[in-house]
Amino acid sequence: MALYRHTRMAGWVIVIPVGLAILATGYFGFFESHIFCLALCLFFLIILTLFFSLTVIVDKHPVRIIFGAGIIRKRIRLSGVQSCRPVRSKWYYGWGIRIIPGGMLYNISGLDAVELIMTNGHKYRIGANEPDRLNGVIDRILREQKEPLEA
Repeated sequence: MALYRHTRMAGWVIVIPVGLAILATGYFGFFESHIFCLALCLFFLIILTLFFSLTVIVDKHPVRIIFGAGIIRKRIRLSGVQSCRPVRSKWYYGWGIRIIPGGMLYNISGLDAVELIMTNGHKYRIGANEPDRLNGVIDRILREQKEPLEA
């Protein structure tokens, strides 16, 4: 059973431009018979399908990050996490899956995130519109994992 599960939909900043691009390229592809426009329309449909949402699931062991229809996913083992904290990403880090200084960013919209600092020094930032709640769940699991070692 998941201790935390939240799905965040892509914002209008993504959906409206991609939707308009699908309509425009679809129109020219179907009614003007431009094969390039049909291919471009298909490309935009695939992008929207892959990145229309971001679901974060936290169980006792992994943190699962799932984009859109579920084809793109990432699992982060909590046993390798040293600490976590809520952070605010810089605007130029962007959205999607990005390389950022020291690690990776997984985000669908907004700037709020939870940063997981791994024992090897690598960082993962997970975009969240409720970063304090997500951080609290992960932090609680990390403390529970360390308690048996300290006893």
